[in-house]
Amino acid sequence: MTEPTAPWPHARSSRDGVVARFGARRADLVGWALVTGDPLADAVVEEIQSGRPGVHAVLNAGIRHGLEFLTDAPPAVVALLTSTETRAAAVDDELVDHGTAPFFSVPNPVHMVSLSAGALVRVYESPSIATVLATTGRLIDGAQRRLEETGKWLMLQMLPGGLRCGRPGYVATLQVRMLHAHMRHLARSRGYDETAFGAPINQVDLARTWMDFTVTAFRFEEMLGYGYTASELTTLYRYWQFAANVLGIDHRLVEGISTNEQARRVDDLFQAVTGPPIERSGTLATATINAVSSMVHDVINVPPWMAIPALRALVRRYHGDTMSDELRIPRVPVADALLGPAIHVLRTRRARLRQDAAAWQAAQKESIAAAREMVRADTAPAGYEQQAA
Repeated sequence: MTEPTAPWPHARSSRDGVVARFGARRADLVGWALVTGDPLADAVVEEIQSGRPGVHAVLNAGIRHGLEFLTDAPPAVVALLTSTETRAAAVDDELVDHGTAPFFSVPNPVHMVSLSAGALVRVYESPSIATVLATTGRLIDGAQRRLEETGKWLMLQMLPGGLRCGRPGYVATLQVRMLHAHMRHLARSRGYDETAFGAPINQVDLARTWMDFTVTAFRFEEMLGYGYTASELTTLYRYWQFAANVLGIDHRLVEGISTNEQARRVDDLFQAVTGPPIERSGTLATATINAVSSMVHDVINVPPWMAIPALRALVRRYHGDTMSDELRIPRVPVADALLGPAIHVLRTRRARLRQDAAAWQAAQKESIAAAREMVRADTAPAGYEQQAA
């Protein structure tokens, strides 16, 4: 077990409390994760910051063309790309090229609502994440664009074969990883309090966000009527464990997960050391809800004036009253009452679609085509693309 290299962050519960709930072994792992960022990506940023010429260009060439394309690459770049280009034994071509098929059985607007009201709202519950965004100047400015960029990255990563070396999903995922590393460096230079929160965008933050793109999204979509079978979930979790390596998440934090129940048990450990949301968390949650309101009609047939109330009702249904109150999400009983019949229609429609294999495959192809069009139409450089440039 890797031992923590710094004192336990005082805003992240306590080691004794974690030991009492989860045992010493898991406490040691999460203690290490709290004070650890992404050593491989951070080493590349240190190379860039050192002023060594050409590191950025070599990195970008290696991301797009592979390590074998490079000559005389800096050791940090070699180490990073060696890691991302090395597949685990459980990762085969079938998983890489077809493992995301269940994801595309769900219409893309549903994914975007789930991404905002489900995944990102919970990401922003983390006081450390909210603090990093504030410290680096990305708190509210561009909330709409940040949602669009996240959606674009998600679709690129999930498109069939997207995480093959050099493919757009692989490139975007490594660009996101390097953006995190640059933000980590910037936050430290601007006085981010590591004694309180641990390393900025640390391994707990990364693994917890992985949970938001998996179990949070899966359960949120099930709440909307778009559930997955046990077999589909197993495949999706296998794919996301493959993605975790490219994202720079230590495999020990997410390995062996194949069901939502297993994910929730692991996520309980991350939640125990996340800490309560802060005022900035509520600000981010509100901005995210507002940013996705135009898509609600494509999922649930409600009039435009009901879009934001419906999203608030969904947030409260999924995240619960206690957390929603802490995020300052108001109660909306009228909108909540309308959700039940609408979700019943969606669930019934999906069950009928499953019974027709040809229609099911056609729906998946339609979603894949829509995802390709979405990323093609979004010509504005994302933040992670700008950083890479």
